[in-house]
Amino acid sequence: MNSLDWAVLIAYFGVMVAIGVWSHKRVEDVSDFFTAGGRMPWWLSGISHHMSGYSAVMFTGYAGIAYTYGVTSYVTWSFPIALGIAVGAHLFAPRLNRLRSRLRVASPLEYLKNRYDLPTQQALAWSGVLLKIVDVGAKWAAIATLLSVFTGISLDQGILVTGVVTGIYCTVGGLWADALTELGQFVIQLLAGVAMLVAVLGRLGGIEALWTVWDRPELQGHTAPTAGPYTLTFLLAYLFIKTFEYSGGMWNQAQRYMATPSAREATRSGRLSAVLWFVWPLVLFFPMWCAPLLVRPTKPDASDAYALMTEQLLPHGLLGLVIVGFFSHTMAMCSSDANAIAAVFTRDIAPALSRAARGWSRRAGLLAARLSTIAFLGLSMAVATQVHSPAFKDIITVVIKWVAGLMGPIAIPFMLGLLKTFRKSGPTAALVSWAAGLLAFWLTTYGLDGVELQIQIVSPLATSLVLYVLIGYVKPEATPERDALLDRLGGGDGDRGSDGAAAVPAQGGERSGQPLG
Repeated sequence: MNSLDWAVLIAYFGVMVAIGVWSHKRVEDVSDFFTAGGRMPWWLSGISHHMSGYSAVMFTGYAGIAYTYGVTSYVTWSFPIALGIAVGAHLFAPRLNRLRSRLRVASPLEYLKNRYDLPTQQALAWSGVLLKIVDVGAKWAAIATLLSVFTGISLDQGILVTGVVTGIYCTVGGLWADALTELGQFVIQLLAGVAMLVAVLGRLGGIEALWTVWDRPELQGHTAPTAGPYTLTFLLAYLFIKTFEYSGGMWNQAQRYMATPSAREATRSGRLSAVLWFVWPLVLFFPMWCAPLLVRPTKPDASDAYALMTEQLLPHGLLGLVIVGFFSHTMAMCSSDANAIAAVFTRDIAPALSRAARGWSRRAGLLAARLSTIAFLGLSMAVATQVHSPAFKDIITVVIKWVAGLMGPIAIPFMLGLLKTFRKSGPTAALVSWAAGLLAFWLTTYGLDGVELQIQIVSPLATSLVLYVLIGYVKPEATPERDALLDRLGGGDGDRGSDGAAAVPAQGGERSGQPLG
């Protein structure tokens, strides 16, 4: 990097902070901070949903997979995510929107107290928060790894720089700042991705390289849809998991649907995100697939291949733009996760721990939201410094194994609890399925030797799903109150209108044990 690249990077950080400061005036209460007051346009929500779904891990961990196995990286990653979001756009997105528009909640998990009970809500909230601290820690480590390649600064310094900038804009501006910065980041990534694609095609002979490079010996076997540990079984397992995870199991994704004015707009948002997941990763992955023709990575997992190729092919200025693109993905995901975790802590965990928190005023609740955002970012940054320790092994292990494996037991009671089909599954089914899923993760990942990767990631979710459904039939816990809540989350009048201005109740308003709203 030279002074021009540094100027581009510093200007990017400045714009992100400026957007956060500008968004500050749109945030008056926790509803604005966590769900944009239900006033976010569907197209902005869709772009935000897409951008908050992946990070610089794509340019490190998945770049290594693309270097080694070729198109398998797309077939077993972004393609199943796109399919999962397309399904969830119709099945889950409208119901998640109605959590805000009909139940008047600001956190995705607020409805769980009435859908199940307080212990279930707390179990899912605490385990999800702890998982996300590790997950976001891996994202910080990924972007710091890339930054170290380009600038030579240490991993810890890279984590500190990106974390502080992200913390400023997402703490000041809330979900509005997240979405608006993600829009800007999308535009930047569009320019950077196209620039990298053009540079690679120019080096390999022009546009015809799109179909001629596959005959070269270095890319032998790179067109196989599945390869190595990423088998057909892995693909099906990943599709299963990502349908839940990207349709709202990742709470930051649920917030995007909650932020739209109506259930219909939430569905449109999901469709846009699904289309972007189908198309855009192809542009980003093609240079990675061609990397064996251009560079020789220094790391065993080839996670530095894309960074090395960028340094080799792009002139200064454009190099800075691509580096900004790396930052844009990571900062989008981390800031959106921070906002979601702050929502869960402020609206779900804190009121269960403190009587004072149940009576927070509008100003006190907003202050707590901002402080909890800062606390989450600080903890995840601390974890990021340990991501290469024996407990985590490496970045891609954390992302694929930990997140995919542990997300299922948390997502099953949360997501299926929205559907009336599973009305018989109550607190017992939710807690047992959650605990058994976590146990399955520990057994397949650490308790037993020689367990294949696809078994490790699917067994927790499959265990939770089977037990959740089975216990619901063996020990049904449907009640008129729960049925009434599920009826309100179903279809009906009001889905086409805008009710984004509806207020979220005071902090203590949801704690009576009566159906929300």
